[in-house]
Amino acid sequence: MKGQSYVLFAILFVIIVAVFAVTNVEAVEVNYLFWTAESPLILIILFSVLMGGIITAAVGALRIFRLQREIRHHKAEIFNLTNKLEEAGIAVNDEANGVEADHHEK
Repeated sequence: MKGQSYVLFAILFVIIVAVFAVTNVEAVEVNYLFWTAESPLILIILFSVLMGGIITAAVGALRIFRLQREIRHHKAEIFNLTNKLEEAGIAVNDEANGVEADHHEK
């Protein structure tokens, strides 16, 4: 259900942006860093939305990669601590601690 709501919100957002962009088709003067040019406002709106989406996706992907790396680090640490406990004669149940069987691959 959560994935469906994201898709519905994305479709709604695209429709709103498209309607807004189509109603603004006149040419406007755009000041870039070193020059000025006239462009249709619809292109400026669509390009801005596209760049916003790309930047947001890049920041989100970077965050996901960092969190995955942190999870791998913590799983390795749990594996090492579990081994130390077992060496000390204390039995540890991996399922009870919420640790997946990934640590055996390392």
